[in-house]
Amino acid sequence: HQSLPFEKLVEMLAPDREPAMAPVFQVLFNMQNREAELPDFAGLTAAPVVVETRSAKLDLSVLVEDREDGLAVWFEYSTDLFSAATAQQMLGHYRLLLEGLLADPAQRIGEVPLLTAAERSKIINDWNATDVAYPADATLVGLLESQAAATPEAPAVRFGDQWLSYADLNARANQLAHHLRDIGVVPEQMVGVLLERSFEMVIALCGILKAGGAYVPLDPELPAARLEQMLDDAGVATVLTHSQLANRLPAGRSRIINVNIGWDAIAISNCPKRNLRPVTAPHHAAYTIFTSGSTGRPKGVVNEHRGIVNRLLWMQDTFALDATDVVLQKTPFSFDVSVWEFFWPLISGAQLVLARPGGHKDVGYLLELVQTAGVTTLHFVPSMLALFLQPEEVQPCSSIRRVISSGEALTTELQQRFFARLDAELHNLYGPTEAAVDVTWWPCNAGDTGARVPIGRPIANTRIYLVDPDNQPVPPGIPGELLIGGVQVARGYINQPELTAERFVADAFNPTTAARLYRTGDLARYRHDGVIEFLGRSDFQVKLRGVRIEPDEITAALLRVDGVTQAAVIVRNDLTDDPRLAAYYVCGADSRLTAADLRTALRQQLPDYMVPATFTELGELPVTTNGKLDRRALPRPEADAADGNAYEPPRNPLETALCEIFASVLQRSRVGIHDDFFRLGGHSLLAARTVVRISETLAKPLTLKQLFDYPTVAMLSGVVTAGTATPLPVIAPRGDTEAPPLSAAQQ
Repeated sequence: HQSLPFEKLVEMLAPDREPAMAPVFQVLFNMQNREAELPDFAGLTAAPVVVETRSAKLDLSVLVEDREDGLAVWFEYSTDLFSAATAQQMLGHYRLLLEGLLADPAQRIGEVPLLTAAERSKIINDWNATDVAYPADATLVGLLESQAAATPEAPAVRFGDQWLSYADLNARANQLAHHLRDIGVVPEQMVGVLLERSFEMVIALCGILKAGGAYVPLDPELPAARLEQMLDDAGVATVLTHSQLANRLPAGRSRIINVNIGWDAIAISNCPKRNLRPVTAPHHAAYTIFTSGSTGRPKGVVNEHRGIVNRLLWMQDTFALDATDVVLQKTPFSFDVSVWEFFWPLISGAQLVLARPGGHKDVGYLLELVQTAGVTTLHFVPSMLALFLQPEEVQPCSSIRRVISSGEALTTELQQRFFARLDAELHNLYGPTEAAVDVTWWPCNAGDTGARVPIGRPIANTRIYLVDPDNQPVPPGIPGELLIGGVQVARGYINQPELTAERFVADAFNPTTAARLYRTGDLARYRHDGVIEFLGRSDFQVKLRGVRIEPDEITAALLRVDGVTQAAVIVRNDLTDDPRLAAYYVCGADSRLTAADLRTALRQQLPDYMVPATFTELGELPVTTNGKLDRRALPRPEADAADGNAYEPPRNPLETALCEIFASVLQRSRVGIHDDFFRLGGHSLLAARTVVRISETLAKPLTLKQLFDYPTVAMLSGVVTAGTATPLPVIAPRGDTEAPPLSAAQQ
């Protein structure tokens, strides 16, 4: 303003100065109501000349002149931030905005379209032209049985040194399916599976589907209270389990079938081995997987056969697995990536290799398994991929043909490191549990050096829309919420109709159909070529090490602890290089709760990956002027707090070395010999990194399981001294033969 020069404003405000941006503001709008008067020079004729400065004072300056013949507009922009194409697009949007307002001055600004009819058609139709004619009547059961009939003697599943052929797997799954149908399992019925990774797990999943039911994975590592919630919400009447896990289930709530006691004991061995009469249709439920829920309870997502069949057929069309391929199944089956790991190889004639229980956390074991089993295809969340690429032993993994990455944002740096270490394909996929695993795909390229690795384009029979808060499609370059349409959209949340109605909405872009869209809450943007880039979340949901977490669910669990009157949970990135959950709580006047008390209470309700790394007691939670939690005002936790344990220093050189390794990995100033690795913020990926460091630095054998069993330096030093690292036992069913020799391609 002419009465308050900008220089004086800066002087008075004295803002923090950053070389990368102009102080106070970065965008200028300047409206000139009339053309500037020209000075009168005697004997001369003067005319204005536009002078290009070749430099921008601000990120963006918009100059508008009101002339006799209309408005003239200039955009001056920083080429470090905007491309010429983006600037031209902004000018076009501004023109459309003005035209729209003139056409209907009474409308809300958010309702004014920024897209021409041609641009809208390109975004809505052309970039979603994904129709592929897959069989309309296909089910997962039919695909499995067709492959078993085509290659009955080929190896289907390998576990340790033993294997099942396609015929063996089909026969055993049929026997179980006949038994399940005899006891009343019908389509749409949920059947629980509480098993460690084993042959029985694969047989159970296939048998449930063949019987017509839908499987509900129950992770044995979950607290009993959470398992009970899942059983109740899904209405599970029957659970398949191992005898040693049966005591994890609430007594008398479900029919329990112990699949490892012996087929005779549960009347399965006498059941027919032939395929059953089909009862499953494409619209029937195939599985229900539970995810973290913002309401304080986990929510179960029901996916149907047609959705997962579409996903698998697209994957096979795109990557063309064959009998020379070996797919590693290592993702816990309570996460949706496991669905394609199990069934993609089994519908394509490839071989499925099962990692041992807990093996997905152990980089050393995975490296050895990839080499010995000749694995060609496997999945990693980016954080685990980074660990997998660290050891030198990754170089001999020449059998790997393709790595699928999803679950977290894949960085350009990690992409380049991958191509520097492995001669293989890298594919970046995106998709939530609410849409049959993955819905977009991007083939990575070693030559790509952009700021972000894209999530690509929609896969077959899938539509992606990016919309603003008014549900209008956004132009390229503009962030919008990502909505998913098409056959892979899940049915909804089991027995939660209100939440389903909130997140699964009518498809406004196809009003003539009954199609629905899933509102992901994820933010993304189009590039000018239609490729999609993931930007983050529009809410407080987070992904940590590939696991989806709702902080509100953890907050609700804290508030259920007697004595806690207020609570909040956030993700902090300022404690270490590794993002971690931080909890804040307020106690009642008569309560004295410690971090150890709260950690113990949460572990009875939540999985370990949802237990915060730090707990900070406050007198009250900070709030904004409108009374909401002020997350930015929550203090930085004391990173070295160790649940109140007194620090005890190392007593010998070995303990000194171990304490230094613990402190380095956990990014703490010091670690005492009785400090618990996991209570100090350690998790499975950091544990894997620690095992590698100990093995390399001390030249001592160590397994990941031993660090979990002996999580303090005092306990672990005895194990390291004794050199007692041993592999986990392999669980195999009776009567199986040794694995057939690998083909040349697998070798």
